[in-house]
Amino acid sequence: MATDKPNVIYINSHDTGRYIQPYGHAVPTPELQKFAEEGVLFRQNFCICPTCSPSRSALVTGSYPHENGMLGLAHRGFKLNDYGQHLQSTLQKSGYSTQLAGGQHVAAGTGPEVAEITGFDRYLGEDASAVAAEFLEGAPDGPFYLEVGFGQTHRGFPPIEECPDDPRYCRPPAPLPDTPDTRQDMARYKASARILDAKIGRILDALESGGLAESTLVIITTDHGIAFPRMKCNLQDSGVGTMLMMRLPGKIDGGKVVDGMTTHMDIYPTVCDLAGIERPAWLRGESVMPLVAGEAEEIHDAVFLEISFHAAYEPVRAVRTKRWKYIERFDEDWSKPVMCNCDEGESKSVWVENGWADREMASEELYDLCFDPNETCNLANVKEYAGVLKELRGKLGQWMKDTDDPLLDGPIDPPVGAKVNDVDSPKPGERIRVIGE
Repeated sequence: MATDKPNVIYINSHDTGRYIQPYGHAVPTPELQKFAEEGVLFRQNFCICPTCSPSRSALVTGSYPHENGMLGLAHRGFKLNDYGQHLQSTLQKSGYSTQLAGGQHVAAGTGPEVAEITGFDRYLGEDASAVAAEFLEGAPDGPFYLEVGFGQTHRGFPPIEECPDDPRYCRPPAPLPDTPDTRQDMARYKASARILDAKIGRILDALESGGLAESTLVIITTDHGIAFPRMKCNLQDSGVGTMLMMRLPGKIDGGKVVDGMTTHMDIYPTVCDLAGIERPAWLRGESVMPLVAGEAEEIHDAVFLEISFHAAYEPVRAVRTKRWKYIERFDEDWSKPVMCNCDEGESKSVWVENGWADREMASEELYDLCFDPNETCNLANVKEYAGVLKELRGKLGQWMKDTDDPLLDGPIDPPVGAKVNDVDSPKPGERIRVIGE
């Protein structure tokens, strides 16, 4: 049985979305499948922002990126307003020892420097699975918080020569066309996912061998969608839909599947509830325990999503309900895809070669998620949906006011020293300027 104050392990991968075996995809991840069958899988979990640092900031602070300061990437000059709001800090104050293994992406610098900035008691090392396993096999005294960050499944993927999956029999994800190049891209992603799965399996094995599995809450998630066109860095479900699985024997277990909408910001209050800690006042999320216990079918009637900066400035906000998605763009000077906000790869090349950079982007988008789950048919200008559009436009505007979204005052300025691409640069590594120089 779980203790009253469980140990907590938070595992985060890069760019995995929901493209793993437990979500029904042909991406072999047996360790994650086994974990899902022992714990609880959340089918409708969303990140708040589909870019690396802002997504993680929402999870570890329980607040929106435009509130916590992480509007862009940490290694490009953005940071949290208050690192004392980090989940590890709250747990630390409640008697938890806190350890960081691998990457985290909410502070710039090397591992030890990052641990100091974020306040962790110890930085275990860069080889996340090895150092985390060693820590767990040592049967540490609890309660402890262990944060583990993996580079997989970020690009670059393994070369095709090293991939176990034959690309001829791979299927690229929607909304991409089925071509030899996109199939090869997906085969390479699958190879990276296999590596991630094995590394997570090593940690779970160490948890078991260390005698800690019964008293430890394990949270496995990713920052956002996979690094393919119109996925990562986009507010469609293909960009913000993320895997989320948890396990705590006796409380979160049994191979359950939850269909109610959840977000990364729900993790912080859930941990507080399970640890018997008063929730900090700034938390925006809700505990998932009513969903797990079967006491509620939904804890949110709407979730709110955002993006401000990735490589370049791209201010977009959205609201999603169970049936509808409304997306609004706030850059009046640019109406084309922001090419440098999409990572390089075979799939991007296919779209670029067929004129993607010249396609017009609508300032408003409305999608019926029941009949159009891939969000390809924009209903914003269809008369019969004017009432839905007005309602969701109002919901989004009220949320922006309630959370003091800086976009209400006009374009957002990046901090001095931040590295930002020109909006028309074709690649993330080209035409970067340093703000203030």
